[in-house]
Amino acid sequence: MIKRGQFITSCLALIVLMTVALVGCGSNNTSTNATEAPATTTAATDATATTEPAAKKPAVAFVYIGPPGDGGYTYQHDQGRLYLEKELGIKADFVENVPESADAERIITELAQSHDIVFTTSFGYMDFTLNVAGKFPNVKFMHASGYKTAENMGTYFGKNYQASYLSGIAAGKMTKNNQLGYVGAFPISEVIYNLNAYTLGAQSVNPDVKVNVVWTNTWYDPTTERQAAISLLDKGADVLLAYQDSPATLQAAAERGAFAGGNDSDMSKYAPDNYLTNPVWNWGPYYVKAVQAVIDGTWKSEQYSGDMADGMVELAPFGNKIPEDVKKLVEDAKAKIISGELEVFTGPISDNQGNVKVQEGQKLTLEEVLGMNWLVKGVEGTIPQ
Repeated sequence: MIKRGQFITSCLALIVLMTVALVGCGSNNTSTNATEAPATTTAATDATATTEPAAKKPAVAFVYIGPPGDGGYTYQHDQGRLYLEKELGIKADFVENVPESADAERIITELAQSHDIVFTTSFGYMDFTLNVAGKFPNVKFMHASGYKTAENMGTYFGKNYQASYLSGIAAGKMTKNNQLGYVGAFPISEVIYNLNAYTLGAQSVNPDVKVNVVWTNTWYDPTTERQAAISLLDKGADVLLAYQDSPATLQAAAERGAFAGGNDSDMSKYAPDNYLTNPVWNWGPYYVKAVQAVIDGTWKSEQYSGDMADGMVELAPFGNKIPEDVKKLVEDAKAKIISGELEVFTGPISDNQGNVKVQEGQKLTLEEVLGMNWLVKGVEGTIPQ
C-alpha cells in the first residue's frame, strides 16, 4: 500500500515480519496483531516456462483507535479487515489502541516502511497520515472520515446520518414523554450531523420531541459514557442514542427500563429487550475494492462516500420489543432514502437559536453536511468551543 528467487523471498518476508513486530514494542500505548507478510510471487523454476506470474498481493496494514473487541467502531473495521483477507487471500496487519497524537505518526511511519497500503481509521489521524504520505510517495494511504487528500492519500467514509435519521424515527415513536437523549463523543461535525439527523428523524414522526445532548470527549471509555447516559436518564430522557464505541449507554438505559441504541455495530446482545436500533458500518466491500484497485493499478486518490444504497451504511436489527408498526415506518423511510426520494437534510431546517439554515425545498450538499457546526431546532445543548 516480486518477483525474486526463493532465498531472497524468504529474507524479505523475515525482514517485514521483524519490522511490524517493532511497532508494538515502540510504545506502551499500543498493541499489535502483526501477521506474517504476504509471500511474494516467485517465478516458475522451469526455465522454459512462459506463464506470467500472478499479480503481487500488496502488504496491507490498519491503524485502530481502539481494540477490535470494543463491540463498536473498531470491531466493525476489524470485521472489514477479515472480510478483505478472505476475499483476496491476503493477510492484513493491524495496530490497535493508537492514540490520536504524535505517537500515531510514528506508528504510521513504521508501517509505511513495510507495507504498500495503510488504512488509518479515525478522524484524529488525518494530519499524521498526510505527513507520512508526503514521505512515502510509493505507499497508498486511505484515511477514514477526514477531508485532506494527497496524490497517494484518499479518504473514505459514509452517510451514516441516513441511519441516524432512521434511528430517530424509532426513538420518536417509542418515547412516552417526548424527551430523548444523545451521548455525543466529540463535538466535531461527524457527531454533530448525526445528532441532527437523529433529531430530524424523531421530529418527522413526533414534532414535540426534544433531544438533550451530553458530550463525553471520548470514543471508547465505558465509565465516562455510562455516567453521561445516567445524567440524561436523570433529566427524564426515556430513549437514548450514543455515538460511542461501547455499549455502556445501552446497558445504563436497560437498568432504568429505557430504550437505547449505540453506534457502529449491532449491539442488541447487550440488552435485547431494551434495544432500539442504530447505525451500522459495513467496511468490507470497500476495503476489497480499494485493495483490488491497487493490485490492478487503477487506484487513484478520491474522497469516497458510501451510503445505504451501496451497503456501506446499514441499520441494525430492531430490539425485541419494538412494535411492528414502528418497524414499518422505519423500513418505509429506509426505502425512500435508498431510492433517493428522501434526503435527510432538506429544508426548511432551523437551528436551535431560531435561525433558518436550510430554506424550504433546498437540500444541503454533502460538503455542507460534512462541515456542519450548528444544532437543529429541538436539540437542547450547545457545541463546546
